[in-house]
Amino acid sequence: MEERTGYEIRTGSENMDVRAVHDFLSKESYWAKGIPLSTVEQSLKNSYCAGVFTDGRQIGFARLITDYSTFAYLADVYILSEHRGKGLSEKLMEHLMNAEWSGSLRRIVLATLDAHGLYQKFGFTALERAESFMEIKRDRIYKDNR
Repeated sequence: MEERTGYEIRTGSENMDVRAVHDFLSKESYWAKGIPLSTVEQSLKNSYCAGVFTDGRQIGFARLITDYSTFAYLADVYILSEHRGKGLSEKLMEHLMNAEWSGSLRRIVLATLDAHGLYQKFGFTALERAESFMEIKRDRIYKDNR
């Protein structure tokens, strides 16, 4: 990806620009608005992280919260708006789905409001038995903890 497009994928929380990820999540995402920087820092440390970079600047991100053996939850996937439409989200997803350990996971789940088409390209479908899943949802957690 690097040579022909000017973009590269880097992995590992230590290689992410935590402030850039925080900036997007806290200001632009619909799912984590207001998230504290310390929460983003901790979440990256406890996930498999992949970022898209150009000219040393992070412009995209995704992470798998995983045990590397049986399960993963895909979270915080984004490409900055000025870099969309170049196939970068697909490249990022290809990287995650082609990691040597991800093919042996029994289940990978995610939640999205608007990117179903992207994820369907990688085999994601609606939950087979949605009634068997449960959640604790705290919509105001970042607003209430300021």
